[in-house]
Amino acid sequence: MQVIGLCRFSYPALGGFQIEHETPEARAAFLYDSVRMQERFATFETLTLPPLRAQTDPDFTLLIVVGDAMPDLWLTRLLDLVEDMPQAVVVPRAPGRHRQVMREVINAARADTGQPSLQFRMDDDDAVACHFVERLREAAADLAPLIAKNRYVGIDFNQGFIARITPRGICAKPTTETLWTPALGVAVGPGASRGIMNFSHAKLSRIMPVVALPGEDMFIRGHNDFNDSRQKDGIKPVRLPPLDADGEAQFRTLFNIDADHVRRVMAQSATQG
Repeated sequence: MQVIGLCRFSYPALGGFQIEHETPEARAAFLYDSVRMQERFATFETLTLPPLRAQTDPDFTLLIVVGDAMPDLWLTRLLDLVEDMPQAVVVPRAPGRHRQVMREVINAARADTGQPSLQFRMDDDDAVACHFVERLREAAADLAPLIAKNRYVGIDFNQGFIARITPRGICAKPTTETLWTPALGVAVGPGASRGIMNFSHAKLSRIMPVVALPGEDMFIRGHNDFNDSRQKDGIKPVRLPPLDADGEAQFRTLFNIDADHVRRVMAQSATQG
């Protein structure tokens, strides 16, 4: 089965954000703010990309959706960052309705194989384990009878970490959460017109069969000052203790994430913001 991942990288969609702006221009100004972009690039470089580069099954496509008016400074930096990653495809799009644009982007990448596609989504500060694509394919094979009978089937790897990166390293704690976006996949039938981005991840089980697969650490949910889901009033901070040497070694093994690399990039980002 074809595996397709989608990541919005500061794409100024109409809708799709919990914090709204009055115009696409206002949203773009917020998204492309220098301080925010320095942080997004730091998390993308040190948290999101390393495990994708190290997937035990490298046969997947990562669609990175950006605005067609992204300033050249940021677009060039993004293209340079993924230049040596053959799975990455940067897709510029004009501002549009979120779900419609994402459907068009994913459908344009789908191959006409007659088989379901396995789709996953992630934010630009999240991560999946180095064996995620391999395990997603294995899970789909195990669920073949269910997938054959349904246009959409959710595959929810629900165990992982919440993490924040800082100039001092990685702060993190384990978590088990149902239907969070990282490491959540959907098997999409060959005749289906919609994809994973056309459904609210928190409501998947209302729309399709969903199989939860606990017991192995499969994701990192990134926390930072610019999380869209954490901008509203009354959101409680999450206490994340710094990883010790054993924790840092675990992150290197599971996610190919190097705490020393995090420290270097975050320190450099702080001076550039």
